[in-house]
Amino acid sequence: MNSNRRQFATTAAGLAGAAATWSVIRRRHGLDARKARSRVAILSAECYSDALETLLLGALRDFGLNIRGRSVLLKPNLVEHLPGAPVNTNPKLIGAAATCFLRLGASRVVVGEGPGHERDTEMVVSETGLEQELGDREITFVDLNRDELVRAGTKADYSGLGRLWLPKTVLGADFIVSMPKIKTHHWAGVTLSLKNMFGIVPGMKYGWPKNTLHWHGIHESILDICATVPVDFVIADGIEAMEGNGPLQGQLRRLGRIVLANDPVAADATCARLMGIDPRLIFHIAEAGRFLGNMDQNRIAMLGEGLPPNTEPFRVLPQFQNLQIRA
Repeated sequence: MNSNRRQFATTAAGLAGAAATWSVIRRRHGLDARKARSRVAILSAECYSDALETLLLGALRDFGLNIRGRSVLLKPNLVEHLPGAPVNTNPKLIGAAATCFLRLGASRVVVGEGPGHERDTEMVVSETGLEQELGDREITFVDLNRDELVRAGTKADYSGLGRLWLPKTVLGADFIVSMPKIKTHHWAGVTLSLKNMFGIVPGMKYGWPKNTLHWHGIHESILDICATVPVDFVIADGIEAMEGNGPLQGQLRRLGRIVLANDPVAADATCARLMGIDPRLIFHIAEAGRFLGNMDQNRIAMLGEGLPPNTEPFRVLPQFQNLQIRA
């Protein structure tokens, strides 16, 4: 891929005329993995409390997941500790999810993440409160930046990387759950369940903040990673979301929602619509909708609560204003 295309992919997902530019970006992927119909649930939740466990368990049961006897990896979004800022997936939601999957019969639940900014993962886990939350529930945390690695060929070829070094903890899991924080992103437009999978790629091999992936194109790298390590389920934290100059310097947006889905593309498309953003204009979501999951609303079954009739769009940087859905 030439430098002009890579520059576009990493910095201009939301610019006018993007659709025309995307047409010249090579599209190389394997078999179509889309479901005939995906399922998404939007849950209303005003705060992070002990009630989350009951709320999640009821919703997870509605999906009829086959979890019994399987090992589950929860992949939250941990970046760095910024007190008061809605940067990371909330520890209470992560802990509640871990307990719910155990109650559904999982043989083991592990939480794993490789933060992209802060190299001291132990500090992030401790200062965010996740260490105590997991300790109280006897749940193991694995630093994916420093886990034992296996080299695997990519199952799509958008980035040109060809192969990825991936943690054994990730490759050994039977069921992978992406748990993003719903945020805007100053390069990708949004950062949701697909973008969240950047954290499985180890910083010890790819740098901070996963520089190699940025050089090969953010959108392209997302597609290759998610084709190679498919996401089985999504629990997206939008109780307190971020708008503006995300994923670190944006402002709190009290969305009051958790999004669950058995398809990461359907999850991200739904989250984007909750944000007042058109998912068809986010390159990695639109392209993933061609083979990884369902983006179109007519192929998404909403369980319970649906999308609100009116949405105040999340604030975005000027170059992404055309992504906002207009009434």
